[in-house]
Amino acid sequence: MTSADETPVRVGLFGLLGSGNLGNDGSLEAVLGYLRAEHPEAVVDALCGGPEAVATRFGIPATRLHWYRGEYRTASRAGAIVAKGLGKLVDAVRTAAWVRRHDVVIVPGMGVLEATLPLRPWGFPYALFLLCASGRLFGTRVALVSVGAAPIGNRPTRALVRWSARLAAYRSYRDTPSRDAMRAMGVDTARDEVYPDLTFSLPTLRERGVPCSELVGELGEAPSGPPGPVGVGVMAFHGGNDDRARAEEIHRRYLDGTIGFVRALVEDGRPVRLLSGDEVDTPVVAAILDAVDSPLVTYAEAASLDDLMKEMAAVDTVVATRYHNLICALKVGTPTLALTYAAKSDALMAQMGLGTYCHPAREVDADRLQEQFRALERRSAELRRTLTERNLVAVQQLEHQFSALDSALFPAADHAHTHAMREAL
Repeated sequence: MTSADETPVRVGLFGLLGSGNLGNDGSLEAVLGYLRAEHPEAVVDALCGGPEAVATRFGIPATRLHWYRGEYRTASRAGAIVAKGLGKLVDAVRTAAWVRRHDVVIVPGMGVLEATLPLRPWGFPYALFLLCASGRLFGTRVALVSVGAAPIGNRPTRALVRWSARLAAYRSYRDTPSRDAMRAMGVDTARDEVYPDLTFSLPTLRERGVPCSELVGELGEAPSGPPGPVGVGVMAFHGGNDDRARAEEIHRRYLDGTIGFVRALVEDGRPVRLLSGDEVDTPVVAAILDAVDSPLVTYAEAASLDDLMKEMAAVDTVVATRYHNLICALKVGTPTLALTYAAKSDALMAQMGLGTYCHPAREVDADRLQEQFRALERRSAELRRTLTERNLVAVQQLEHQFSALDSALFPAADHAHTHAMREAL
Protein backbone atom coordinates (compact mmCIF):
# COMPACT_ATOMS: atom_id res chain seq x y z
CA MET A 1 0.00 0.00 0.00
CA THR A 2 1.09 3.61 -0.52
CA SER A 3 1.92 5.54 2.65
CA ALA A 4 0.54 9.00 3.31
CA ASP A 5 3.75 10.76 2.17
CA GLU A 6 4.13 8.78 -1.06
CA THR A 7 2.64 9.78 -4.41
CA PRO A 8 0.56 7.00 -6.00
CA VAL A 9 1.99 5.62 -9.22
CA ARG A 10 0.25 7.06 -12.28
CA VAL A 11 -0.57 4.44 -14.92
CA GLY A 12 -1.88 5.16 -18.40
CA LEU A 13 -3.51 2.62 -20.70
CA PHE A 14 -3.23 3.21 -24.45
CA GLY A 15 -4.81 1.76 -27.58
CA LEU A 16 -7.88 1.33 -29.74
CA LEU A 17 -9.97 0.55 -26.68
CA GLY A 18 -13.71 1.10 -26.41
CA SER A 19 -14.00 1.27 -30.22
CA GLY A 20 -16.26 -1.74 -30.71
CA ASN A 21 -13.61 -4.49 -30.82
CA LEU A 22 -14.36 -6.98 -28.04
CA GLY A 23 -10.87 -8.48 -28.10
CA ASN A 24 -9.17 -5.15 -27.46
CA ASP A 25 -11.50 -4.46 -24.55
CA GLY A 26 -10.83 -7.94 -23.18
CA SER A 27 -7.11 -7.17 -23.09
CA LEU A 28 -7.88 -3.93 -21.25
CA GLU A 29 -10.04 -5.81 -18.76
CA ALA A 30 -7.21 -8.27 -18.09
CA VAL A 31 -4.66 -5.54 -17.37
CA LEU A 32 -7.11 -3.60 -15.21
CA GLY A 33 -7.70 -6.78 -13.21
CA TYR A 34 -3.96 -7.13 -12.67
CA LEU A 35 -3.55 -3.48 -11.63
CA ARG A 36 -6.49 -3.56 -9.23
CA ALA A 37 -5.22 -6.77 -7.61
CA GLU A 38 -1.52 -5.95 -7.39
CA HIS A 39 -1.45 -2.14 -7.43
CA PRO A 40 -4.76 -0.92 -5.99
CA GLU A 41 -3.18 2.40 -5.06
CA ALA A 42 -2.35 3.22 -8.72
CA VAL A 43 -4.13 6.12 -10.38
CA VAL A 44 -5.26 4.79 -13.76
CA ASP A 45 -6.64 6.47 -16.88
CA ALA A 46 -6.68 5.82 -20.63
CA LEU A 47 -5.88 7.46 -23.96
CA CYS A 48 -8.04 5.48 -26.34
CA GLY A 49 -10.32 5.25 -29.35
CA GLY A 50 -13.64 5.18 -27.47
CA PRO A 51 -13.24 7.16 -24.23
CA GLU A 52 -16.95 7.29 -23.42
CA ALA A 53 -17.30 3.51 -23.64
CA VAL A 54 -14.15 2.89 -21.59
CA ALA A 55 -15.18 5.35 -18.87
CA THR A 56 -18.68 3.88 -18.65
CA ARG A 57 -17.75 0.21 -18.66
CA PHE A 58 -14.45 0.20 -16.77
CA GLY A 59 -14.89 3.19 -14.48
CA ILE A 60 -11.65 5.01 -15.33
CA PRO A 61 -11.12 8.49 -16.79
CA ALA A 62 -10.45 8.33 -20.53
CA THR A 63 -9.29 10.77 -23.20
CA ARG A 64 -9.86 10.56 -26.95
CA LEU A 65 -6.84 9.19 -28.81
CA HIS A 66 -7.15 11.59 -31.75
CA TRP A 67 -7.98 15.29 -31.73
CA TYR A 68 -9.69 15.02 -35.14
CA ARG A 69 -12.90 13.01 -34.74
CA GLY A 70 -12.92 11.93 -38.38
CA GLU A 71 -9.51 10.24 -38.09
CA TYR A 72 -10.68 6.86 -39.39
CA ARG A 73 -12.90 8.21 -42.18
CA THR A 74 -11.43 8.64 -45.65
CA ALA A 75 -10.64 12.31 -46.24
CA SER A 76 -11.73 13.29 -49.76
CA ARG A 77 -12.61 16.96 -49.41
CA ALA A 78 -9.99 19.66 -48.97
CA GLY A 79 -11.34 20.69 -45.56
CA ALA A 80 -11.18 17.15 -44.24
CA ILE A 81 -7.66 16.65 -45.60
CA VAL A 82 -6.47 19.85 -43.89
CA ALA A 83 -8.21 18.90 -40.65
CA LYS A 84 -6.65 15.46 -40.67
CA GLY A 85 -3.18 16.91 -41.34
CA LEU A 86 -3.63 19.48 -38.57
CA GLY A 87 -4.79 16.68 -36.30
CA LYS A 88 -1.44 14.92 -36.68
CA LEU A 89 0.36 17.97 -35.34
CA VAL A 90 -2.11 18.46 -32.51
CA ASP A 91 -1.93 14.77 -31.60
CA ALA A 92 1.85 15.01 -31.22
CA VAL A 93 1.41 17.70 -28.56
CA ARG A 94 -1.59 16.01 -26.89
CA THR A 95 0.12 12.62 -26.72
CA ALA A 96 3.33 14.07 -25.30
CA ALA A 97 1.41 16.02 -22.64
CA TRP A 98 -0.59 12.92 -21.66
CA VAL A 99 2.48 10.67 -21.47
CA ARG A 100 4.36 13.21 -19.37
CA ARG A 101 1.69 13.01 -16.63
CA HIS A 102 2.34 9.28 -16.10
CA ASP A 103 4.98 7.10 -14.52
CA VAL A 104 4.02 4.07 -16.59
CA VAL A 105 2.02 3.56 -19.79
CA ILE A 106 0.80 0.08 -20.73
CA VAL A 107 -0.35 -0.99 -24.18
CA PRO A 108 -2.50 -4.01 -23.25
CA GLY A 109 -2.19 -6.76 -25.84
CA MET A 110 -3.80 -6.21 -29.27
CA GLY A 111 -2.03 -6.53 -32.62
CA VAL A 112 -0.34 -3.14 -32.34
CA LEU A 113 2.83 -4.21 -34.20
CA GLU A 114 1.13 -5.86 -37.17
CA ALA A 115 -0.70 -4.91 -40.36
CA THR A 116 -2.61 -8.12 -40.99
CA LEU A 117 -5.70 -6.00 -41.62
CA PRO A 118 -5.83 -2.84 -43.80
CA LEU A 119 -3.85 -0.08 -42.10
CA ARG A 120 -2.38 3.30 -43.05
CA PRO A 121 0.97 4.45 -41.56
CA TRP A 122 -0.43 7.80 -40.47
CA GLY A 123 -3.20 6.10 -38.45
CA PHE A 124 -2.48 3.92 -35.43
CA PRO A 125 1.22 3.23 -36.29
CA TYR A 126 1.87 6.99 -36.09
CA ALA A 127 -0.08 7.24 -32.81
CA LEU A 128 1.93 4.38 -31.29
CA PHE A 129 5.19 5.97 -32.40
CA LEU A 130 4.19 9.26 -30.74
CA LEU A 131 3.47 7.35 -27.55
CA CYS A 132 6.78 5.48 -27.43
CA ALA A 133 8.86 8.49 -28.49
CA SER A 134 7.18 10.64 -25.81
CA GLY A 135 7.87 7.94 -23.23
CA ARG A 136 11.56 7.93 -24.07
CA LEU A 137 11.67 11.76 -24.09
CA PHE A 138 10.03 12.22 -20.68
CA GLY A 139 11.31 9.10 -18.92
CA THR A 140 7.88 7.43 -18.76
CA ARG A 141 8.15 3.64 -18.94
CA VAL A 142 6.10 2.38 -21.92
CA ALA A 143 5.26 -1.33 -21.95
CA LEU A 144 3.97 -3.33 -24.92
CA VAL A 145 2.41 -6.28 -23.08
CA SER A 146 1.64 -9.58 -24.85
CA VAL A 147 1.21 -7.74 -28.15
CA GLY A 148 0.90 -9.16 -31.64
CA ALA A 149 3.37 -8.45 -34.44
CA ALA A 150 3.77 -9.59 -38.03
CA PRO A 151 5.93 -8.88 -41.09
CA ILE A 152 4.96 -5.56 -42.70
CA GLY A 153 5.45 -4.83 -46.39
CA ASN A 154 4.68 -1.09 -46.42
CA ARG A 155 7.96 0.72 -45.68
CA PRO A 156 6.60 3.76 -43.77
CA THR A 157 4.40 1.53 -41.60
CA ARG A 158 7.28 -0.85 -40.99
CA ALA A 159 9.59 2.02 -39.97
CA LEU A 160 7.06 3.45 -37.49
CA VAL A 161 6.39 0.03 -35.96
CA ARG A 162 10.10 -0.77 -35.71
CA TRP A 163 10.92 2.51 -33.95
CA SER A 164 7.93 2.19 -31.63
CA ALA A 165 9.17 -1.21 -30.49
CA ARG A 166 12.75 0.02 -30.07
CA LEU A 167 11.67 2.99 -27.96
CA ALA A 168 9.44 0.97 -25.61
CA ALA A 169 10.89 0.18 -22.18
CA TYR A 170 9.32 -3.29 -22.09
CA ARG A 171 8.09 -5.72 -24.74
CA SER A 172 6.44 -9.12 -24.62
CA TYR A 173 4.60 -10.96 -27.37
CA ARG A 174 1.53 -13.19 -27.52
CA ASP A 175 3.23 -15.78 -29.75
CA THR A 176 6.62 -16.75 -31.13
CA PRO A 177 5.93 -15.59 -34.73
CA SER A 178 5.35 -12.08 -33.33
CA ARG A 179 8.77 -12.00 -31.69
CA ASP A 180 10.36 -13.46 -34.81
CA ALA A 181 8.73 -10.76 -36.94
CA MET A 182 10.16 -7.98 -34.77
CA ARG A 183 13.60 -9.57 -34.81
CA ALA A 184 13.42 -9.69 -38.62
CA MET A 185 12.55 -5.98 -38.59
CA GLY A 186 15.76 -5.18 -36.75
CA VAL A 187 14.52 -5.03 -33.14
CA ASP A 188 16.73 -6.60 -30.46
CA THR A 189 14.42 -9.20 -28.93
CA ALA A 190 17.03 -11.01 -26.81
CA ARG A 191 15.27 -10.00 -23.57
CA ASP A 192 11.71 -10.14 -24.91
CA GLU A 193 9.51 -12.99 -23.69
CA VAL A 194 6.51 -14.77 -25.23
CA TYR A 195 3.32 -15.26 -23.22
CA PRO A 196 -0.27 -16.23 -24.16
CA ASP A 197 -2.81 -13.59 -25.11
CA LEU A 198 -3.91 -11.56 -22.08
CA THR A 199 -7.50 -12.71 -22.50
CA PHE A 200 -6.53 -16.13 -21.13
CA SER A 201 -6.03 -14.50 -17.72
CA LEU A 202 -9.69 -13.45 -17.47
CA PRO A 203 -11.85 -15.44 -15.02
CA THR A 204 -13.65 -18.49 -16.37
CA LEU A 205 -17.41 -18.39 -16.79
CA ARG A 206 -17.90 -20.45 -13.64
CA GLU A 207 -15.75 -17.97 -11.71
CA ARG A 208 -17.97 -15.20 -13.06
CA GLY A 209 -21.06 -16.95 -11.71
CA VAL A 210 -22.63 -18.09 -15.00
CA PRO A 211 -25.15 -20.87 -14.15
CA CYS A 212 -23.92 -24.39 -14.96
CA SER A 213 -27.10 -25.02 -16.95
CA GLU A 214 -25.91 -22.47 -19.50
CA LEU A 215 -22.48 -24.04 -19.93
CA VAL A 216 -22.44 -26.96 -22.37
CA GLY A 217 -18.77 -27.83 -22.32
CA GLU A 218 -16.53 -25.56 -20.24
CA LEU A 219 -13.59 -27.30 -18.56
CA GLY A 220 -13.61 -30.45 -20.66
CA GLU A 221 -17.17 -31.69 -20.27
CA ALA A 222 -18.49 -33.23 -23.48
CA PRO A 223 -22.16 -32.63 -24.35
CA SER A 224 -24.44 -35.64 -24.38
CA GLY A 225 -27.25 -36.56 -26.77
CA PRO A 226 -27.57 -35.86 -30.52
CA PRO A 227 -25.35 -33.27 -32.28
CA GLY A 228 -26.17 -29.80 -31.01
CA PRO A 229 -25.72 -26.20 -32.19
CA VAL A 230 -22.65 -24.91 -34.00
CA GLY A 231 -21.19 -21.47 -33.36
CA VAL A 232 -19.94 -19.73 -36.51
CA GLY A 233 -17.82 -16.67 -35.80
CA VAL A 234 -17.73 -14.32 -38.79
CA MET A 235 -15.62 -11.33 -39.73
CA ALA A 236 -15.67 -8.44 -42.16
CA PHE A 237 -12.61 -9.95 -43.80
CA HIS A 238 -11.07 -8.26 -46.85
CA GLY A 239 -7.51 -9.57 -46.62
CA GLY A 240 -4.50 -7.78 -45.18
CA ASN A 241 -2.68 -4.54 -45.74
CA ASP A 242 -0.95 -5.89 -48.86
CA ASP A 243 -4.22 -7.20 -50.35
CA ARG A 244 -5.95 -3.88 -51.03
CA ALA A 245 -6.11 -4.45 -54.80
CA ARG A 246 -7.89 -7.79 -54.24
CA ALA A 247 -9.90 -6.81 -51.16
CA GLU A 248 -13.36 -7.26 -52.66
CA GLU A 249 -12.45 -10.51 -54.38
CA ILE A 250 -11.08 -11.92 -51.10
CA HIS A 251 -14.16 -10.77 -49.20
CA ARG A 252 -16.52 -12.31 -51.75
CA ARG A 253 -14.75 -15.64 -51.64
CA TYR A 254 -14.72 -15.64 -47.84
CA LEU A 255 -18.41 -14.76 -47.66
CA ASP A 256 -19.49 -17.29 -50.31
CA GLY A 257 -17.53 -20.07 -48.62
CA THR A 258 -18.95 -19.25 -45.21
CA ILE A 259 -22.50 -19.11 -46.58
CA GLY A 260 -21.98 -22.49 -48.24
CA PHE A 261 -20.78 -24.00 -44.98
CA VAL A 262 -23.69 -22.58 -42.96
CA ARG A 263 -26.16 -23.79 -45.59
CA ALA A 264 -24.70 -27.32 -45.36
CA LEU A 265 -25.07 -27.31 -41.57
CA VAL A 266 -28.71 -26.28 -41.89
CA GLU A 267 -29.36 -29.04 -44.44
CA ASP A 268 -28.05 -31.50 -41.81
CA GLY A 269 -30.54 -30.06 -39.32
CA ARG A 270 -27.90 -28.36 -37.18
CA PRO A 271 -28.83 -25.09 -35.43
CA VAL A 272 -26.27 -22.36 -36.24
CA ARG A 273 -25.45 -19.46 -33.95
CA LEU A 274 -23.70 -16.61 -35.79
CA LEU A 275 -21.17 -14.71 -33.67
CA SER A 276 -18.94 -11.69 -34.21
CA GLY A 277 -16.33 -9.73 -32.31
CA ASP A 278 -16.48 -6.23 -33.75
CA GLU A 279 -19.21 -3.81 -34.82
CA VAL A 280 -17.84 -3.84 -38.38
CA ASP A 281 -18.85 -7.52 -38.73
CA THR A 282 -22.59 -6.73 -38.73
CA PRO A 283 -22.95 -6.55 -42.56
CA VAL A 284 -21.45 -10.04 -42.88
CA VAL A 285 -23.96 -11.40 -40.37
CA ALA A 286 -26.79 -9.73 -42.31
CA ALA A 287 -25.56 -11.19 -45.62
CA ILE A 288 -25.50 -14.74 -44.20
CA LEU A 289 -28.95 -14.41 -42.62
CA ASP A 290 -30.31 -13.13 -45.93
CA ALA A 291 -28.66 -15.91 -47.98
CA VAL A 292 -29.60 -18.77 -45.63
CA ASP A 293 -33.20 -18.02 -44.78
CA SER A 294 -33.84 -20.57 -42.04
CA PRO A 295 -35.10 -20.46 -38.43
CA LEU A 296 -32.12 -22.69 -37.59
CA VAL A 297 -29.76 -19.73 -38.14
CA THR A 298 -29.73 -17.05 -35.44
CA TYR A 299 -27.40 -14.24 -34.42
CA ALA A 300 -26.01 -13.62 -30.93
CA GLU A 301 -25.10 -9.97 -30.50
CA ALA A 302 -22.37 -9.90 -27.84
CA ALA A 303 -21.52 -6.69 -25.98
CA SER A 304 -18.44 -8.08 -24.23
CA LEU A 305 -16.09 -11.04 -24.12
CA ASP A 306 -18.20 -12.34 -21.25
CA ASP A 307 -21.18 -12.51 -23.60
CA LEU A 308 -19.09 -14.09 -26.32
CA MET A 309 -17.64 -16.76 -24.02
CA LYS A 310 -21.12 -17.58 -22.77
CA GLU A 311 -22.26 -18.14 -26.36
CA MET A 312 -19.17 -20.21 -27.17
CA ALA A 313 -19.80 -22.43 -24.14
CA ALA A 314 -23.43 -23.01 -25.16
CA VAL A 315 -22.60 -24.68 -28.50
CA ASP A 316 -21.06 -28.06 -29.30
CA THR A 317 -18.46 -26.81 -31.77
CA VAL A 318 -17.15 -23.49 -33.08
CA VAL A 319 -15.89 -22.45 -36.52
CA ALA A 320 -14.51 -18.90 -36.33
CA THR A 321 -12.33 -16.33 -38.04
CA ARG A 322 -11.70 -13.33 -35.79
CA TYR A 323 -8.74 -13.92 -33.45
CA HIS A 324 -10.54 -13.24 -30.18
CA ASN A 325 -13.51 -15.34 -31.24
CA LEU A 326 -11.04 -18.20 -31.39
CA ILE A 327 -9.63 -17.33 -27.98
CA CYS A 328 -13.09 -17.20 -26.38
CA ALA A 329 -14.02 -20.59 -27.80
CA LEU A 330 -10.71 -22.19 -26.80
CA LYS A 331 -10.81 -20.64 -23.33
CA VAL A 332 -14.20 -22.20 -22.52
CA GLY A 333 -13.03 -25.56 -23.86
CA THR A 334 -15.18 -25.81 -26.99
CA PRO A 335 -13.61 -27.74 -29.92
CA THR A 336 -12.78 -25.11 -32.53
CA LEU A 337 -11.92 -24.91 -36.22
CA ALA A 338 -10.16 -21.71 -37.28
CA LEU A 339 -10.54 -19.82 -40.54
CA THR A 340 -7.06 -18.34 -40.35
CA TYR A 341 -5.95 -15.09 -41.96
CA ALA A 342 -2.60 -14.53 -40.23
CA ALA A 343 0.21 -16.41 -38.49
CA LYS A 344 -1.23 -15.43 -35.10
CA SER A 345 -4.28 -17.66 -35.65
CA ASP A 346 -2.18 -20.66 -36.66
CA ALA A 347 0.13 -20.10 -33.69
CA LEU A 348 -2.81 -19.87 -31.29
CA MET A 349 -4.37 -23.08 -32.57
CA ALA A 350 -1.04 -24.93 -32.32
CA GLN A 351 -0.48 -23.58 -28.80
CA MET A 352 -3.87 -24.99 -27.75
CA GLY A 353 -3.33 -28.38 -29.40
CA LEU A 354 -5.66 -27.86 -32.37
CA GLY A 355 -3.13 -26.96 -35.04
CA THR A 356 -4.63 -29.54 -37.43
CA TYR A 357 -7.95 -27.69 -37.56
CA CYS A 358 -7.06 -24.59 -39.57
CA HIS A 359 -8.55 -23.49 -42.89
CA PRO A 360 -7.41 -20.45 -44.97
CA ALA A 361 -9.84 -17.53 -44.69
CA ARG A 362 -8.68 -16.20 -48.06
CA GLU A 363 -9.73 -19.39 -49.84
CA VAL A 364 -12.68 -20.86 -47.98
CA ASP A 365 -13.70 -24.16 -49.59
CA ALA A 366 -17.08 -25.18 -48.15
CA ASP A 367 -16.62 -28.88 -49.02
CA ARG A 368 -13.13 -29.10 -47.52
CA LEU A 369 -14.33 -27.12 -44.51
CA GLN A 370 -17.11 -29.63 -43.91
CA GLU A 371 -14.60 -32.49 -43.97
CA GLN A 372 -12.41 -30.78 -41.39
CA PHE A 373 -15.47 -29.96 -39.29
CA ARG A 374 -16.61 -33.59 -39.21
CA ALA A 375 -13.08 -34.70 -38.25
CA LEU A 376 -13.08 -32.14 -35.43
CA GLU A 377 -16.40 -33.37 -34.07
CA ARG A 378 -15.25 -37.00 -34.10
CA ARG A 379 -12.47 -36.04 -31.65
CA SER A 380 -14.62 -33.72 -29.56
CA ALA A 381 -14.22 -35.44 -26.17
CA GLU A 382 -10.46 -35.80 -26.57
CA LEU A 383 -10.01 -32.19 -27.67
CA ARG A 384 -12.00 -30.89 -24.71
CA ARG A 385 -9.54 -32.62 -22.37
CA THR A 386 -6.63 -31.15 -24.30
CA LEU A 387 -8.10 -27.65 -24.05
CA THR A 388 -8.56 -28.01 -20.29
CA GLU A 389 -4.87 -28.83 -19.90
CA ARG A 390 -3.66 -26.08 -22.24
CA ASN A 391 -5.83 -23.46 -20.52
CA LEU A 392 -4.25 -24.25 -17.16
CA VAL A 393 -0.79 -23.80 -18.69
CA ALA A 394 -1.82 -20.47 -20.26
CA VAL A 395 -3.04 -19.12 -16.92
CA GLN A 396 0.22 -20.10 -15.22
CA GLN A 397 2.27 -18.45 -17.95
CA LEU A 398 0.31 -15.20 -17.62
CA GLU A 399 0.86 -15.18 -13.87
CA HIS A 400 4.56 -15.18 -14.70
CA GLN A 401 3.94 -12.37 -17.22
CA PHE A 402 2.40 -10.15 -14.56
CA SER A 403 5.27 -10.90 -12.16
CA ALA A 404 7.74 -9.86 -14.87
CA LEU A 405 5.69 -6.72 -15.47
CA ASP A 406 5.90 -5.85 -11.79
CA SER A 407 9.69 -6.08 -11.85
CA ALA A 408 9.99 -4.05 -15.06
CA LEU A 409 7.47 -1.28 -14.37
CA PHE A 410 7.00 -1.11 -10.62
CA PRO A 411 10.45 -1.81 -9.12
CA ALA A 412 9.79 0.37 -6.06
CA ALA A 413 6.50 -1.42 -5.35
CA ASP A 414 8.18 -4.79 -5.93
CA HIS A 415 10.98 -3.87 -3.52
CA ALA A 416 8.46 -2.71 -0.90
CA HIS A 417 6.50 -5.96 -1.29
CA THR A 418 9.67 -8.04 -0.88
CA HIS A 419 10.68 -6.02 2.19
CA ALA A 420 7.22 -6.49 3.74
CA MET A 421 7.41 -10.24 3.14
CA ARG A 422 10.79 -10.42 4.82
CA GLU A 423 9.51 -8.43 7.79
CA ALA A 424 6.56 -10.81 8.10
CA LEU A 425 8.95 -13.76 8.23
